[in-house]
Amino acid sequence: MISLAGKSVLLVIGGGIAAYKTHELVRLLKTRGAAVRIILTKAAEQFVTPLSLASISGEKVYTSLFSLTDEVEMGHIQLSRAADLLVVAPATADLIAKMASGLADDLASTALLATDKPVLIAPAMNVRMWRHPATVRNVETLKRDGLVLAGPNDGEMACGEFGPGRMAEPNEILAAIIEMLKPKAQPLAGKKVVITAGPTREPIDPVRFISNHSSGKQGYAIARAAVELGAETILVSGPVSLPIPPGVQMMPVETAQEMLEVCQGEMPADIAIFTAAVADWRVAAEAHEKIKKTGNAPPSLPLTENPDILATISREPKRPRIVVGFAAETERVREYAAEKLRKKGCDLIVANDVGRGSDVFGGDRNTVHIVSPAGVEDWPNMSKDEVAQKLMERLAQMLMPEQKAAE
Repeated sequence: MISLAGKSVLLVIGGGIAAYKTHELVRLLKTRGAAVRIILTKAAEQFVTPLSLASISGEKVYTSLFSLTDEVEMGHIQLSRAADLLVVAPATADLIAKMASGLADDLASTALLATDKPVLIAPAMNVRMWRHPATVRNVETLKRDGLVLAGPNDGEMACGEFGPGRMAEPNEILAAIIEMLKPKAQPLAGKKVVITAGPTREPIDPVRFISNHSSGKQGYAIARAAVELGAETILVSGPVSLPIPPGVQMMPVETAQEMLEVCQGEMPADIAIFTAAVADWRVAAEAHEKIKKTGNAPPSLPLTENPDILATISREPKRPRIVVGFAAETERVREYAAEKLRKKGCDLIVANDVGRGSDVFGGDRNTVHIVSPAGVEDWPNMSKDEVAQKLMERLAQMLMPEQKAAE
């Protein structure tokens, strides 16, 4: 039996009939030695009582955001941050929607928004609610934010319908909790990883610039995966609308030249991964004032080539032990990626098709091809987080022979 002694779980109970199962979940957690604090939503109090849960957990049960006593004793911010893991069970459609939208209008949603700890949700709702496009969108948002799902299962529901939406059983939720709380292998502990992400912006004048459609999602996912494997992670990012991943050192930049200088300043590193969509060209002479439309011919904008960040770092005296480039192509993806690998002097190229209809720029999924001197490896379509995890695990394995040789 795996012990959870010394671990603290904050259980948020939503207002669904499956709330009755949380008594058993609390008992199982206590059996493993975990401390369990509980937040009951207003709706959940229609199904289970604070007294029964307090009796099982041995802890006070919290219900109100505006309780002066509770705020003095613990406070909603500390309540969420004192836990090692937050568990939402049952996670109703309403709670999921609040979490996906960042709402904070009661104690449960406020604690979930205020936390910087991992969150596990166990969805429970009618099959039609689970399959509704709004719920599908909300769940995808939570997955992108790094939340983990336990279930839902297929089965008969209280409403008499059958299908996905039944809350996972307490022992299944316990297994997911144990998996999240057990010490993670960190093969990149003590290693430094530098990652570029997003687009660059090359100014034309004070109000216009040259850029591209890169969202930065793949680079940010890689940064999250690097942190999970224990790496000191530096994220050199162009302008994007994404939250900074926890544990990452952010280095914001605008232009290709700025990105190169920051990357050079972060050398030496063990691994450098260049996912950023860097503009190939910039305007040769940036205008200091806004270029006015005169009614005559459009202005001439001579271009000059931007520095090649991937090739420059690949040939640096302080070259990282592993250098990975990305190739975003619209045709002949594998062929162009193999050519890029030869020209740039890097160790791997991660190639993908960003042609019209591919939904890679701004999307949440990716189909990549790993190009190395040994050949091309085609990966199936996966979420960008899955691509990131698989890539970082591979790079960690590539470092292992070098580490053993050094020892």
